[in-house]
Amino acid sequence: MEGAVQTLLSSAGQLLAEEYRLLHGVGGEVSELRDDLETMNALLIMQSEADDGAADHFVRVWMKQLRELAYDSEDCIDLYKLRIKPRPHDGVRAWLGCLLEALLPRRRLAGEIRALRARATAISERHARYGVDREALRRRSSGLYQLCAGPLMPATLGRAINDDPERHLVVGIEDQVDTLVDRLNDRRGELTVFSVVGFGGLGKTTLAMELCRRLEAHFQLQAMVSLSQEFQASRDLNPLLSCVVEQVMTAKTDKGENVNQEDLGQTYGLGDDDPVGNLEKLLKNKRYLIVIDDVWTIRAWEAVRSKLPENNCGSRIIVTTRIETVATACSSGSTNSYYMHRMRPLKPHDSEKLFLSRAFGSMSTPCPEELRDVMDDILKKCGGLPLAVVSIASVLAGYKSSGSKEKWETICKSIGSQMESNPTLEGMKHIVRLGYDHLPHELKGCMMYLSIFPEDYAIDKYRLLCRWIAEGLVREKRGLTSMEVAESYLEELVSRNMIQLRDDFGYFWKAESCWVHDMLLEVMICKSIESNFVSLLGAQYGGMSYDRIRRLSIQGRYDRRPQEIKEEPRIKHDTREIEEMDVEHVRSLSMFQQKGHKLLDNLDKFPLLRVLDLECCKDIKDHHMRYICRLYLLRFLSLKGTSVSRVPPQIEKLEHLQTLDLRDTLVRGLSGAVKRLYNLERLQISQTRVMMQAAMNGKSWDPDSMWRLPRGLNKMKALREVGFAFLGNDNKVAQEVGELEQLQELSVCVDAASTKEELLEEFATSLCKSHSLRRLIVADVDNKKGALNFLHRLPAPPRLLRYLMIAGGIDGLPAWVGSLTYLVHFNMSWGQLIGDQLFDVLCELPSLKTIGIQNACYVGGELVARTRHRFRELIDLRVACVFATLDAIRFEKGSMSKLETLVFKFHDKAKRIEGIEHLSNIKEVHLFGNKNNPSLGHTLEQLKDDNNRRRLESTSQFQIVTKYCD
Repeated sequence: MEGAVQTLLSSAGQLLAEEYRLLHGVGGEVSELRDDLETMNALLIMQSEADDGAADHFVRVWMKQLRELAYDSEDCIDLYKLRIKPRPHDGVRAWLGCLLEALLPRRRLAGEIRALRARATAISERHARYGVDREALRRRSSGLYQLCAGPLMPATLGRAINDDPERHLVVGIEDQVDTLVDRLNDRRGELTVFSVVGFGGLGKTTLAMELCRRLEAHFQLQAMVSLSQEFQASRDLNPLLSCVVEQVMTAKTDKGENVNQEDLGQTYGLGDDDPVGNLEKLLKNKRYLIVIDDVWTIRAWEAVRSKLPENNCGSRIIVTTRIETVATACSSGSTNSYYMHRMRPLKPHDSEKLFLSRAFGSMSTPCPEELRDVMDDILKKCGGLPLAVVSIASVLAGYKSSGSKEKWETICKSIGSQMESNPTLEGMKHIVRLGYDHLPHELKGCMMYLSIFPEDYAIDKYRLLCRWIAEGLVREKRGLTSMEVAESYLEELVSRNMIQLRDDFGYFWKAESCWVHDMLLEVMICKSIESNFVSLLGAQYGGMSYDRIRRLSIQGRYDRRPQEIKEEPRIKHDTREIEEMDVEHVRSLSMFQQKGHKLLDNLDKFPLLRVLDLECCKDIKDHHMRYICRLYLLRFLSLKGTSVSRVPPQIEKLEHLQTLDLRDTLVRGLSGAVKRLYNLERLQISQTRVMMQAAMNGKSWDPDSMWRLPRGLNKMKALREVGFAFLGNDNKVAQEVGELEQLQELSVCVDAASTKEELLEEFATSLCKSHSLRRLIVADVDNKKGALNFLHRLPAPPRLLRYLMIAGGIDGLPAWVGSLTYLVHFNMSWGQLIGDQLFDVLCELPSLKTIGIQNACYVGGELVARTRHRFRELIDLRVACVFATLDAIRFEKGSMSKLETLVFKFHDKAKRIEGIEHLSNIKEVHLFGNKNNPSLGHTLEQLKDDNNRRRLESTSQFQIVTKYCD
């Protein structure tokens, strides 16, 4: 269920409560409509929680009709808000005029509601007439358990793999098998549990089968069983344990014991109806290896684990799962990564070997030159997923002759639809969809929402979360903000390996982006189009037609980053197709094609828009803002990276607006009307690239490029994020900052040279009152020495700070920084610190993971991480002191023991790194500088030598990344 009905119920309830007197006779109709919608909501949730394969075509059509009815009902209420309801900024005359003009629309609304209820009745009658009952749907929802525990005996596994002359099943995972064989076969006597976790189709089961084959001689007994998604201990545990008993007994007879299973059962005194007792008798004093495949819940694992007998014979259990939390709960020493293995995707050359072996019969058979480019595109889509490589290669195996390129290209472009119709790809579709089918219903809409974004698109984490909220996909939870609930949704999807998070360092702090595997995205696109959740146009979707559009995504062709756009010729007839579409019901418009659409000149045809995302769209101009300011229902507006230079005062009409993103535009300052956006939660206006460039060149920040905080700021009670803002010279404004109780992120510049001391003191007091603050950047426009000394006088800093950046001259690090127990990321520039001032304070912070030392943060000749600077959690250190006398960083033995990533910028200066051998956990070292800088070259050779030493000592080596500035 996509969330449409959840939002609708809230809207209908609010309408009923607030507008009953205005509607008079319509109120009863709204109440009855709400009751109908509650019933639809229950039915849609049941469908959402049912096995996807269990719902036949009739049920899917019926549910689609219900969804469309729910959407139309919500549109009806939104149109009431748009055309009938008086607005807060209207004067008395406008209010009276609206009241008189609304008489006819109110009657029309009543008629529309009655028509909607009639549709609901007709859908119900049609459902009954064609004989589909709710009980059948309920049974589908509960699902039937299928024991997937075939006779996967060691001998069987060995034959299955050895019969394959090139061992297709284990191509590319040999190193992972070797690692786990060593861990499983250590000499520890106690029973231990190892978990293998990863996205569906990565080869978890294949890995487990190969481990059984390789370890057959080391374990006296083996068994392998698989759980279903609907596993219930009361119903399914005994049949599963009986299957383990059967496999163990078969293994005994296969090992040459001269008895049959019946005699063996009598020998051990096994009972027919006591699988738990039978396991205890068979395994009590034996070294056994049991694989529990595809575990979906912690409860299911605990039920199975409680029945497997303990012993001190060195027995092992392997659990495979898609879900991180389940893997952690299963593995012995849950905080120890030694017992939990994360499956890695195939490397490109391994993917190619596997593809060639399936498509052409042998890894050594070269791909025909005419097909190589298409093969590369297919392998890129497969993303190192062995199941996808094997499945698609099997389809293409029948098209190897000359002239097959067109067929290969067709399959490459339409993998999603091919999965729906091609029997060879049915298995892959099933495996990929399992994770989606197992999601709670509130997460399914969030997952389908990702089909809006193009393939390989890096989605900014907070952009996605804000869009989820604006679309009504995030349910309210008592005691939590909408953003906190949205973050919990994302964390759950990441835990289930449905979404991957990728980190990227910016100038200020780490930016997180979301990424979805191409195969899963293809499935999401098919489901979204089928249920009319998303409508896609442009690129490979040119020419598609839709009846009624709810969410419209105009797509171009992208590489990995949004700014790396490969322009392609505009699809013919796109403009005509859009002009002919009914876009009145579109609630979300996303533009991923930078140029070539005249759609922006027709924004007035989208009255129900909630989300307008035009990030990086080059066609948006200032004159389009007059259309945008009429989109009364808008909740999310992103103009990031566009050429817009002015936001008119009419922006105040967008009273529902929650997110306004103007980063990297030409906008310089904002109208005072913005302070009347009382529902605004997130305001981003910084010209990030310009500010970064100025900082790196030692120039002043430009306050005119920021929002000057206005008087009346304290009335924006919903405000949670502001970046960047200029404090100005008004004491009242400095005081009002402390009255924003919801404020979680603040990036603010001060002009210390021309600002009164009492204003800075007032601002410091306001920061102490900001108890919700999580991210804070305080910068001085001129980076003058001592400009930010007022920060020393904070009597009580925001205790929950997780991100802190100080960008300006200050005499030493404020003592209160050492009390920030939740601080995760610290950045500093222009602080001009010396000696151990920096590390002496930061090393005591228990949660600190990242330090950024930039520009003239440190001006001593040598920055030393001393033995006492242990840093309990630090994993990233970035040193970019270009405008400073720093010429070396040195690590003493025992310092920064958990450090994984070191970034060091040379530019054209003579610098060096010492003591890299003391960083035992280092994984990556990034060097930046001029290519002809001899000190960079010397350091590079030094790092290579240390890597060679580690290789000879069989210790972990690190990756060296060099980026040249010229």
